[in-house]
Amino acid sequence: MAKRSSKLTKRAVDALKPNGKDAVYWDSELTGFGVRVRKSGRKHYVVQTRLNGRLRWFTIGQHGPFTPDDARTEALQILAGARKGTDPATVRATSPAAPVMSDLGKRFLEEYVATHCKPTTREEYARRVRLYINPTIGTVKVAAVARQDIAKLHHAMRDVPYQANRTLAVLSKMFSLAEVWGWRADGSNPCRHVKVYKERPRERFLTPEETDRLGEVLHEAEVEMPSAVAAIRLLLLTGCRLSEIPTLRWEYIRAGCIELPDTKTGRRAVPLGPAARAVLDGLPREDGNPWVIAGKLPGAHLTDLQRPWRRIRARAGLEDVRIHDLRHSFASRALALGESLTMIGKLLGHTRVQTTARYAHLARDSMQSAAARVTESIGGNLRVTAPETARP
Repeated sequence: MAKRSSKLTKRAVDALKPNGKDAVYWDSELTGFGVRVRKSGRKHYVVQTRLNGRLRWFTIGQHGPFTPDDARTEALQILAGARKGTDPATVRATSPAAPVMSDLGKRFLEEYVATHCKPTTREEYARRVRLYINPTIGTVKVAAVARQDIAKLHHAMRDVPYQANRTLAVLSKMFSLAEVWGWRADGSNPCRHVKVYKERPRERFLTPEETDRLGEVLHEAEVEMPSAVAAIRLLLLTGCRLSEIPTLRWEYIRAGCIELPDTKTGRRAVPLGPAARAVLDGLPREDGNPWVIAGKLPGAHLTDLQRPWRRIRARAGLEDVRIHDLRHSFASRALALGESLTMIGKLLGHTRVQTTARYAHLARDSMQSAAARVTESIGGNLRVTAPETARP
């Protein structure tokens, strides 16, 4: 939807309001120069002109980072170049001053991630930019990155589909912001149509025998690494996420639960069973340190649980067990004890039934085992003996 406007000034553009659909307001002095107001309220300066006989649209940048005067100057250059048959997109992509992907990654982390994401997400995004994006396409001009570049990067990570797909998602958000910031043309996200890899959920649960071995190793390591041992015990006894225990404060501890003010799914209360309560009661409180799992430095919390976990799991012969598998093991044991999927979802802090549904097959296994025990008992009364191979 296009509308005629007076001269585009800051006051005039600030006053433009969304009306439920996208609209373009044209400048009265420079033909082809306008501002697009999205129904979301975002405003971008645009240029419409003919290039080699075809009608083309070019996005200059977002109102705010670009002033009307800056955008008008850019529009004049685009219109002048179009009259000579020069494609502005090509000029932008090859300009020595054009931003490269490492510039986009830096701005993405500093302006978007730092403001809109939680600390653990910030760390994860920064890790993906540092390890996967910058080493491969960090020196490529933002405007020059093509879909084949993204497909090549994604394909190179095919052996780790989870990492490949998450990196693709981060890149897609970065390019969406590049459009907002005027570093790429609208609708040019090169991540579109790059098909994600199928992921097979990795499910690993500790058996009672494995839990016994882990318990023995934790007991032996208690003097050597007390904070790490306490953290691992609490993870297994509460089903909490890794990010929730090392950053646990004493003020969050209540009589029968842990009140977490901000988790992945928002505020939630984690019930404390007697064993978990005993672990907390056995921890010393350091003066001036608000953290339950104390770190090596005064007043700090434990920042690296992965390193001690690798040592502990190796001693217990559990090399394939991740820390997150302790949370799965909590759910598995709850199912084995007859708890419903609904209750387990509440214990784990799930907000969606679909998240807990991944444990449904374990519930069926538990029901099968229960049925086997019941029918074997009744079968004994009826003098019916199942074949040895049929017994669970």
